[in-house]
Amino acid sequence: MKEKVLVGCPTSFHKEHCLKQYAAAIKSLTYSNYDLLLIDNSKDDAYFEKIKALGIPVTKGPYFEGARDRVIASRNLLRETAITKGYDYLLSLEQDVIPPKDVIERMLSHKKKVLSGIYFARNPITGAIGLIPLSYVISNQEHGKLPDMRPLNQDELWSNSLLPIVSADLGCLLIHQDILKQVKFRYEGREAFDDRFFFLDLYNLKIQAFADTSIKCRHFILNRPYEWKDIKK
Repeated sequence: MKEKVLVGCPTSFHKEHCLKQYAAAIKSLTYSNYDLLLIDNSKDDAYFEKIKALGIPVTKGPYFEGARDRVIASRNLLRETAITKGYDYLLSLEQDVIPPKDVIERMLSHKKKVLSGIYFARNPITGAIGLIPLSYVISNQEHGKLPDMRPLNQDELWSNSLLPIVSADLGCLLIHQDILKQVKFRYEGREAFDDRFFFLDLYNLKIQAFADTSIKCRHFILNRPYEWKDIKK
């Protein structure tokens, strides 16, 4: 039997600018054994009703003042759903990320426990204008210390191959149930979100993550009507 995949993400009214594009994309995925579930953590039900009106399965997540707390609580609801309902994989697919239609088949073909697709964001390391892929490899490692990391370089990015990585974001990430049972979504401190700590936990558990650089996704970042710096973390 084909592996059963749950596709979804936390969301809120902040992502309404790309809701219709996302709905069209996830409904057109070509894999035959997947379900959808969005977790809306907006304060009221207005956005929840807009998602429902498009025929997308959605449930309400808890509301907290801080965005990190909302996102993590919602993502752990997805995690629990995937575990308790017997899904083989969770495909964490953020609402502003649009993958190829055959993304699930291509990801499953590698038979990896953690596998990322590729998408781009404004450079978070130097602040320079330009886009970088949100997949990272080890650049330097000293004994007994966590490794330094860098984004994929141009040769790696356009190799269209399977590469081991040390970190990525959760925008297009396939996670096997074995990993979900070991690692909960969390954060510490004030700067990083749960994606950073998810991969830190993988690293500490010696679980290797991979990226398929042939799976390149569209990321709606240039026309979004908000900036993360303006949202209470």
